[in-house]
This record gives sequence, structure tokens and C-alpha cells, in this order.
Amino acid sequence: MTEHTKTDGLPSLDVTTSTESSAQFLERARPRNERMHTEKVECNACPVLCQISLGRAGACDRYANQEGVLVRVDPVVLLRRSLAQAESAVVPFVPANEPASEVADANWSGDLLLADEVFVTGVGSSTTYPDYKPAPFIVGSTAKGVDMVTVVTEGIFSYCSFKVKIDTDRFLGTEQANVRCKGEVVGHVTTAEYGSQMLSLGGVHHLTGGSKKEGRITAEMMAALGNKQAVELAIDGGSQLLIQAGRAPIVNGVEEQRMRVGCGSAAVGIFAKQFFGLVDEVVVVDDHITGVLTEHQAGRCLDMPRSGIRMRGRKSTPGRYFQVANPGNGWGGTDIADPLSIIEAWDAEVARPGNTLLMTSTTGEHASWYVLNDALQPVEQQMPAEVRRIVERIGENCEPSLSTVLFLGGAGGSLRAGVTDNPVLLTRAIKRALVNVTCGGAPAYVWPGGGITVMADVSRMPDNSFGTVPTPAIVAPIEFSMRLEDYRVLGGHMDYVRSLQEVLRTGAWQADGAPTARSWLGSAGGNPWPLGREPLLG
Repeated sequence: MTEHTKTDGLPSLDVTTSTESSAQFLERARPRNERMHTEKVECNACPVLCQISLGRAGACDRYANQEGVLVRVDPVVLLRRSLAQAESAVVPFVPANEPASEVADANWSGDLLLADEVFVTGVGSSTTYPDYKPAPFIVGSTAKGVDMVTVVTEGIFSYCSFKVKIDTDRFLGTEQANVRCKGEVVGHVTTAEYGSQMLSLGGVHHLTGGSKKEGRITAEMMAALGNKQAVELAIDGGSQLLIQAGRAPIVNGVEEQRMRVGCGSAAVGIFAKQFFGLVDEVVVVDDHITGVLTEHQAGRCLDMPRSGIRMRGRKSTPGRYFQVANPGNGWGGTDIADPLSIIEAWDAEVARPGNTLLMTSTTGEHASWYVLNDALQPVEQQMPAEVRRIVERIGENCEPSLSTVLFLGGAGGSLRAGVTDNPVLLTRAIKRALVNVTCGGAPAYVWPGGGITVMADVSRMPDNSFGTVPTPAIVAPIEFSMRLEDYRVLGGHMDYVRSLQEVLRTGAWQADGAPTARSWLGSAGGNPWPLGREPLLG
């Protein structure tokens, strides 16, 4: 456990001077509850101000009362720049006052005083609450000969959500349908994208705008989803889901396998030349655009004769049909189990007995071969091997279905005040690309426009990056890296810059010199190194 004090790791100041120190000011300004039991300690890491009994943890399970001292339960996560190490590998960071023999990884030298190899993340770092405090870690380092500074904190986010991309053709629910977790509304269905369905989960209105139960379950769901755990969801009028970042979605108890190569029209165009000469007609069933080869421009370019097929649905351009069926969990994301049901008839003046028909879904998971009889009725027969290989190639071109979870949060007053006395300068510096924003060391996209609205893929963040506080809100890591001189210009808290060597030597911040427990050092994996991104280093 890493010690957490009222000053949140601010460097020790000389209290013998006549000028009142920041540490003294924070101590004096902290509200006191005179009726609080003497064995309890008050945590000021968030607005809840838990009064924690001896040997117990606060409501967020992030801080505890250890022998009358407020301590941080989770370790601060450090990243090590190591291309040879697996992304999931971690080795313990042993502070200077612990024996080196406790190092678990024999291949690690224990030398952490290398700025190009170590990055302090916001995971486990604590927060800037209340707003007037500088960030818990303001770390100075050198990268490629340039003096750098990284401002590290955990943010308490009420204005945040997760955008979830689910690779599937199955019908999940109508747009704007409520998404529920344990019976409570926690989000809604948004748009369908190419081969995927999108969900918006969480957000301030679900966290704080509804009942206490809705807010609590929303926070629990968001923390689990951000920490790459499986979450069960139900969509009103739609599907039951089990989603987990980086894993295949499970829709109504069935694990998805393939993300379609394209819509029905695209599949016809991609594979038209391969089908040419092997089949008289191909229909690719899709809940969006169903493709018909001989009518399609691809078939016309190959001089394929019309087959005489007449399709149901609304014709768009030649060979492309909308609304051939309703959305569902059948062929091509429609509600049909019998593909012939979308064929209205055959033109007797064009169609001929013996003509062949292939019907397939956009993923190749469903496919049937038919031959027209004398009554121009399609009769299912065994598919020729040459055609089967093309259907298998459709499947080969489909990527594995995944659930992708993106954290989206607005960095507000506490975060910005923890960086600078004039927060708007930080915002402007980010928009000018003078500041690199990361979340747990993972790259973050900063949205254009006002404020600091960041978005990051949780799969690229360290495990257990997210927590909660019972306001309710989400706790998430964020780091701002920049040149030291740029930090000075934007009004940064220069008196609180600590060298990386000092941070690593002490193991974590501490106000009274008490030893701290070990933190952890994780590999940076496939992420770009936070201190090596252009234009920061020119």
C-alpha cells in the first residue's frame, strides 16, 4: 500500500520558515469533524470524505486506515519501455529501502533511473481533489536530451461514458433503445456501422441524473467494462449481450465469430469475377443492401446474362435491394431462416430450367446451392467444390468479431487546476499539440472544440485502470507530458516538479518519510512511448 496523506504526495516544505507553507495551508484548510472517533481517519481523495475505521477501507476500496494512517491500497503503475517484454508482463518495483532479492524477475537489473525507460502513469496515483492542489505526481525527466515534465493524476469523472463497438450482423436493438444492466438503464443503442453495432454506455445522466440504484449500477458496470471484465447487458426489445473488451461478443448465448467482409452489394462486387463461369446467379443476403450478381454493375461488366430472378424489398440501384427482410439473427443479419423467402418469382421468359443459384450471407456462415427445375422452382442440391471454396474465401476475408471499448471523458476543473493556475492555457497547449495526453500511458485522442475531451481504447490501458467513488463517478488515469519550458510558460506548478530519480528512489510520494509498499512496473506493450511522440521532441 502506498501512503496517501492530506498533501497527496506534495514535496516536503520547510515548515521552520516564517512564510506559511502550502502543506500547512492544506492542513489548516481541511474541514474537521470534531465528533469523528479518534481511531478513524478522514480521506480527502474525493468529495465523499469517508471517515474510515481502523483496519477498514473507504467506500471506493482505494484508501484504508492502517494503524491510524491513511494509505493507498492500490500501487502506482509504472511503464517500462521494453520491446522484448510481453505486453502483459509485470515485474515488481522495489523501493530503495527493500532488499533487491525480492525482485521477482531475475532478468530485470533493478535499475530504474533511466528516463527513456520508465513512465509514471496515473493508475493508482490519487486525485487532485480538492481543486486547488497540484497533481499528485509532477515528474521531471529527460528524453533524447530534452527536459520534460509529466503531470500525473487520477481524474474523478462524472462526465464520461464508454462507446462500445460490437462486431456483428445480428440485430441487437433499434436505434435509441435502452440498454440495461441488472434491470437499470445504463445507456442506449446508437448507430449501426459497417459490420458493427454501436452502444453508448454510462454518462452523467445515468450516473447522477436518475435513482441512486441506477447511478450505483452504472458506475459498477462502467468500472467493470473499463477494467476489461465481462458485462451482461439487455437491450429493450432486442438482444441479450455479454461483452468484454477485446473478446468476441456473445449475442443471445451465441458467440460471434465473423465480422462481415462487406454489405451484400460489396460482396457481390468483390467476388464477382471468381463466381463468373461457375454459377448463373448469386444473391448475397444482407439486412442492409442485398446484392444480386447479374443485375449488379459487376455482373454487367462481365457480360453476365440476366437470370430472371425477382427480389422482394425496395430496389435501389441495379442489383442492390434494401429491406428484403426485417433485422434479426438469421441470414445476413435478417430475420429469415429460409433464404428463398426473399425471392418473389422468376421471369419465365428469362429463367431456364437447370440454371444455378447460390445464396450466401455476407460472412459465408450461411450458404445454399440451388438448381431450377422444370417449373422454375429452385431445388437445393449439393454445392460444387469450386463454389464452396469461394464461399469459404468470403469467410476467410471476414475478420474475427470483437467487442471494442473506448473510454470517453471530459477533463474538468480539478484536472486542469492540478496542472496549472491558469487552466485555459493547458487547454490551448493541448490543441496546439504542445502537450501529449495519455490515459494510463495509452494514446488518447483529444476531440476538437472546447475543453479537454479525451478518448482511449481500454484494451491498451493497464489492467485495473478504472475505479469508482460513491458520488457516484468513475476514477480514471490521465497524464499530460510536455517540454519543461512549455510547462513553465503555461503557468505550471514548477515548485512541485520532482525528478524521476527522486520519485523512483522513494517508491512513491510520502510526507513524513515512512516507508511505502511496492508499486508495479508494467511493459508499455505496443503503445507509442508517451515521451517520444512528435512534435514534443521536435
